[in-house]
Amino acid sequence: MTLAMSKEEREAFLADRHVGILAVEREAGAPLVVPIWYEYEPGGLLTVHTAKGQVKTQALEASRRFTLCAQVDTPPYRYVTVDGPIVAIEPIPADERRRMVYRYFEPETAEAYLEMTQSDASNDVAVRMRPTRWRSVDFSKLAEP
Repeated sequence: MTLAMSKEEREAFLADRHVGILAVEREAGAPLVVPIWYEYEPGGLLTVHTAKGQVKTQALEASRRFTLCAQVDTPPYRYVTVDGPIVAIEPIPADERRRMVYRYFEPETAEAYLEMTQSDASNDVAVRMRPTRWRSVDFSKLAEP
């Protein structure tokens, strides 16, 4: 028996809504590790949103790759970790920004957040990564016959 997820299971898990943990190397010091919103479509790119000039954005631009871990931190524990090269850092289209906010907030909170952050939107960038390495564990498989 293996606790690893199949390709379909891990892609479906990663496509679900989780707060991701982004890890990126830095030239000086320890890697930067921060929680982040993300979006993934099976077979596609993993996208995170950040803003120009932030420490994480600078680290991503320098490293040109990152790792992201998504997890369920209650039993039965499950996680998927992906890493790979950044294929694009580009401005975020308004519809994509809206979709990401609605992914993580209820509608009334999403609208308030979008309104509150509208003046900052021009500084936001989408960082797109093509996963090349996957790791996963699904402890619910321990209960399978």
